[in-house]
Amino acid sequence: MAEAGGLYYELHGPEDGPRLILSSGLGGSASYWQPNLAGLAERHRVLLYDHRGTGRSDRALPSTVTVDHFADDMLMLMDLLGSERASIVGHAAGGVAGLALGLKAPDRLEKLVVVNGWASADPHFLRCFEARLNLLRHAGVEPFLRAQPIFLYPAPWISKHGAELDAELPLQIASFPGRETMEKRIAALAAFDARGTLASLGGRTLVLVADDDMLVPSTAGELLANELGGVELAAIDWGGHAVNVTRPQAFNHIVLNFLGS
Repeated sequence: MAEAGGLYYELHGPEDGPRLILSSGLGGSASYWQPNLAGLAERHRVLLYDHRGTGRSDRALPSTVTVDHFADDMLMLMDLLGSERASIVGHAAGGVAGLALGLKAPDRLEKLVVVNGWASADPHFLRCFEARLNLLRHAGVEPFLRAQPIFLYPAPWISKHGAELDAELPLQIASFPGRETMEKRIAALAAFDARGTLASLGGRTLVLVADDDMLVPSTAGELLANELGGVELAAIDWGGHAVNVTRPQAFNHIVLNFLGS
């Protein structure tokens, strides 16, 4: 197990390849990127990590968590692993963390892909997380996790993969970081608001959305693209919030084309 500064991490791909950090969403797990890893690590030196407070990383969090804390952890890993610059592919929470990193340390960011992210919290996004938190507070961890796929995947995909999702549930329960951690992480995402600050990142950022994302609507991505100075929006027509999981080949194709451009 590799650890740096309290964070579990993994390195994949050629040692001399361009540096690429994959940062996951609310769950914070490095394993989220498993469907994409082989394709992205073929030419890149890929860093995966568990977000602080989740998975195999240090579970201790400050009393208030912000998206800047997420960005600071990525910068810390870059420093400890000797990466002067890196590109970032961030899903939702990981994407807004990439935006925060670009604002804090623009000289450290090569390129950024924000997947189903936002410049400020969308009202629908907030409504979904209110419902999810109420499940966690009043029904418990298992109902919270059992409902999670509804927000992540399209309905036909859930129907096809129901047995796999059921098999994963005990592992998810065993590794759940706790209600307080989820409350803090969700509060950080809800408070993030970078409107009016992002134009300088437009030339090196790709906004990727799924048209059928039911957690973060694609219109949030459109607004983010406008905040970045009107950058081109890459849209996948079907795949849901976790589009990199449901459509890994289409996802990798878009990401690799952008990173190599």
